[in-house]
Amino acid sequence: MKAKVYFTDMRTQAFGNGLAGKMVALTRAAGMEKLPFSGRFVAIKLHFGELGNLSFVRPNYARALGDEVKRLGGKPFLTDCNTLYVGHRRDALSHIETAYLNGFTPYTTGCHILIGDGLRGNDEVVVPVRNGELVKEARIGRAIMDADVFLSLTHFKGHECTGFGGAIKNIGMGCGSRAGKMDQHCDEKPQVNPEKCVGCHHCARICAHDAPVFVNGKAHLDHQKCVGCGQCMGICPKDAIEPSSVSHPGSLDKKMAEYAMAVLDHRPHFHVSLVMDVSPNCDCHPENDAAIVPNLGIFASFDPVALDQACADAVNAAPVVPQSKLGDLSSKAEKDHFTTISPCTNWKLQLEHAEKIGLGTREYELIRVK
Repeated sequence: MKAKVYFTDMRTQAFGNGLAGKMVALTRAAGMEKLPFSGRFVAIKLHFGELGNLSFVRPNYARALGDEVKRLGGKPFLTDCNTLYVGHRRDALSHIETAYLNGFTPYTTGCHILIGDGLRGNDEVVVPVRNGELVKEARIGRAIMDADVFLSLTHFKGHECTGFGGAIKNIGMGCGSRAGKMDQHCDEKPQVNPEKCVGCHHCARICAHDAPVFVNGKAHLDHQKCVGCGQCMGICPKDAIEPSSVSHPGSLDKKMAEYAMAVLDHRPHFHVSLVMDVSPNCDCHPENDAAIVPNLGIFASFDPVALDQACADAVNAAPVVPQSKLGDLSSKAEKDHFTTISPCTNWKLQLEHAEKIGLGTREYELIRVK
């Protein structure tokens, strides 16, 4: 059966309903209120944006969605997990401060922030992956798995590694703990950069498997003992412990889908994607390039796969913004916008694999809501 994807455009009337109000009307038309919100903890998963980036979802939308959850009797909180890379969101305190600086405060959104995988990114739950081919057990932030209901609020955009970043990426990669992110990004265990290591022994104190050994005052990881949990990466004060390699081509897309399955399987969930400010790269960048297509609208569905497919189709059908990266490459245009921007990616793979493992369907019926 085709999944239902609901859509509303960016048009508003003077003194009428604003865009945040249109988003709420969209969720009502899509039937989000059927979820068991009353008295339940509700995780609203979004990306708070890296400092310097201005294309992330505006806090106004988080406020509107949180208020709707409260109207339905739920207890919403905003959440994301710490990053694997070194930046302004690598631990909970820095992450929350970044969220505040980008406008996501309890006063502006009406919701508290809980960083899903805790202070250092190692507060996680090991979750079995039904039908997982590459991932049998996913490492998900504990606060996210503790929630009763899961909502995703996604900024749909391009992505340099996966072609696009939509609901599947927001859920799969975004809900992984630091170890979970390493599991998705890398096929091998971490290693120590000796130029950064100061021999502080923090990694040895945190490791439950005695993997760190010290030679001439520098740490090394015994990969026979290391289980790849990533806790040493989170605790190292000099960021000397790094992923050793990236995933083989295509495995990142598949692993993201399998992590999303771990998060959503057997729990109530609903998804909203905003196709606006469609930057060519991820919101993890400390900058954002010009949008590659005009602002298109807001999409919502109970099916994250159908939702991503509908958003991708809408972007590929949209005209190119001349003053953008896509506009610069228009003479080299491939069969779709995402391939033109990131020719080494295969954005369809994450959708094909997500459908294969039973996360959702790529077949959808688009229902317009005014």
